[in-house]
Amino acid sequence: MPDRERCPECECPEADRSAIVTRRRFVQVASAGAAAMALPRVLRADESVADAKVPESLVKKLYDSLSEKQREEICFTWDYTDDRKVLRTHVSNNWFITDVKTLGIGTDFYTRDQKDVIEALFWSLYNKDWHDRIRKQLKDDAGGYGKQQTIAIFGKPGSEKFELVMTGRHLTIRCDGNTTEHVAFGGPIFYGHAASGFNEKVNHPDNVFWPQALKANELFKMLDGKQREAALIEKMPNESAIAFQGKGKISGLLASELSKDQREHLQSVLNLLVEPYRVSDRQEVAKCLTAQGGLEQCRLAFYREGDLGNDGTWDNWRLEGPSFVWHFRGTPHVHVWVNVADDPSVPTNARG
Repeated sequence: MPDRERCPECECPEADRSAIVTRRRFVQVASAGAAAMALPRVLRADESVADAKVPESLVKKLYDSLSEKQREEICFTWDYTDDRKVLRTHVSNNWFITDVKTLGIGTDFYTRDQKDVIEALFWSLYNKDWHDRIRKQLKDDAGGYGKQQTIAIFGKPGSEKFELVMTGRHLTIRCDGNTTEHVAFGGPIFYGHAASGFNEKVNHPDNVFWPQALKANELFKMLDGKQREAALIEKMPNESAIAFQGKGKISGLLASELSKDQREHLQSVLNLLVEPYRVSDRQEVAKCLTAQGGLEQCRLAFYREGDLGNDGTWDNWRLEGPSFVWHFRGTPHVHVWVNVADDPSVPTNARG
């Protein structure tokens, strides 16, 4: 394709086998931050600027190791477009950015060393406390890590603009080193979980993300009658309708109308929503929110439609501001769409 990035040949010399650690050890060392050669580690609250850039350094490490043939398949120009529009910005609930059968991260398309780098990079994008829960979600939804995930690299890692995107069932996550202007997470992301089959039971047993909904429902219980009337909506929007509305009409209860203790609880809801991710991504979310007036400019909506078991614990809800959308769909299983920016003019490319 004419606008796909073609890169010069690079050789991938065979490493000294005595120096190669096992895949498991590589990932363990990477997560612990004990490696000396740009291996990833889980990012703590006190991460340094250098530490925060480790996942991005691994994107470059992977890119530099790719052969010309590999780059032809998974590397694209920044604004490469196909039937999904600008591919880099696309998000969906179940999709593969490249062909999963031939280019999946668990296939022979990648060398063992490249697979190790990809896996270490992936885990470094998440809070260490969430690793076991992410493993469970991947096991339940895709047979485990590496079974049904694909990646693509946009731009040239190490330059002013680059981004790696990983996709799969209930997965879209990005690594961009803050080179993508205006947006948190490098663009819209997606997460979800079908813990006990496509149609989950009431209270979503073993669903790793359901506690987020329970936290939001605790706030609903704190609302008075008038507030509940504003917050509870009969019909929910299409789950992939996550384009920014700016200061237009957004349904739900305005956060600035909450009492002090209610606002504090809403902040704890937001904290739980961003908790699975690395600190630098959480900080991006906060920065974007501040640019649009903070959490107080967001509205919280719960939807009567899709109330599993008709128990008044709202399975479907949404936190939305001028350039902030966190849409939680709990029926028939959990889908969560996230779109956060510092400017509502940023276009959205989502398909449900």
